[in-house]
Amino acid sequence: MGNKHPVGIFDSGVGGLTVVKAFLEQLPGEDFIYLGDTAHVPYGNKSEAQLLQYARDIMAYFLERKVKAVLVACGTHSSVTLPKIQSDYPVPMVGMVRAGARAACQSTLSKRVGVLATQATVNSRAYRTAIQDIDPNCRVFEVACPLFVPLVEEGILTGEEPMAAAKEYLSPLLQEHIDTLVLGCTHYPFLKQVLADLIGEVVLLDPAVEAVAEMKAILTGHNLLQSAENQSRSEFLVSGNDRSFYRVGKRLLGKVIDEVKSITLAHC
Repeated sequence: MGNKHPVGIFDSGVGGLTVVKAFLEQLPGEDFIYLGDTAHVPYGNKSEAQLLQYARDIMAYFLERKVKAVLVACGTHSSVTLPKIQSDYPVPMVGMVRAGARAACQSTLSKRVGVLATQATVNSRAYRTAIQDIDPNCRVFEVACPLFVPLVEEGILTGEEPMAAAKEYLSPLLQEHIDTLVLGCTHYPFLKQVLADLIGEVVLLDPAVEAVAEMKAILTGHNLLQSAENQSRSEFLVSGNDRSFYRVGKRLLGKVIDEVKSITLAHC
């Protein structure tokens, strides 16, 4: 695969656009294809078998498009499916969990880390395992947040609904006296201000920055980086409804998103 090929980035919907923002900041010369699997959003209540099928369908599409690497901009896929499929494909794949775990271990002083994530990610215990692999002395407290993804997908980012949900989900974590909170789903940074208003001095971590840094290191190591003079080209695709995606995406990325195209994946 040559350095002029694009990077594939995917999530269930708009959440992965928070990763795109970090990607544009760290890799401004790279071309990319972003795929929001909106036909199946939310991912958090799906079975492992369903998630594996979605991931394989997306990877099949990306390989047809000759991507040179894949950034799994989804906490659920990073925790549930990536460990099972990563070795099946000929391109480098980077997810969110290891990146978030590294950042959490670097941040925490009290060795008490909270994780907000989807139910599927919490059930996988991926963050707990990854953090304790790095620092066995860390205690990890995880809470599933089923209301967050639907709120973000609808563009409801402030007001009573997200505030009430955030208070409910944060309460057990704050009672555990955490000093670091990992946003274990890429949708959740859209709610960063709501969360920040409730957590006081707790450090709020978005794994996207660390994950993109890992992708940059891999591209550099494989001699796959585009030249610094390259004018980055982007393509935004969805497998289902594109109306909410375009509206919410424009709020985050502005003019970067000119058009959103709908495609059909194998099992949609």
